[in-house]
Amino acid sequence: MADFHPGYVLNALLYSVLGIVIFVVAFWILDLLTPYALWKEIVEQKNMALAILVGAMSLGMCVIIAAAVH
Repeated sequence: MADFHPGYVLNALLYSVLGIVIFVVAFWILDLLTPYALWKEIVEQKNMALAILVGAMSLGMCVIIAAAVH
């Protein structure tokens, strides 16, 4: 407990929120760049291949954002 500082928790929360905001903006840009609506195509049309591709791209973006924020 001697090495615990409340600033560490604040930093973790700040960087978490920053990473989530960056991810949401990046995903929104990705959605704009595609010629169709991703949500409609995945949910309404049940396009499983697109869902897997978007999931993989999301994980890739998250790894890049985490490395950049860290």
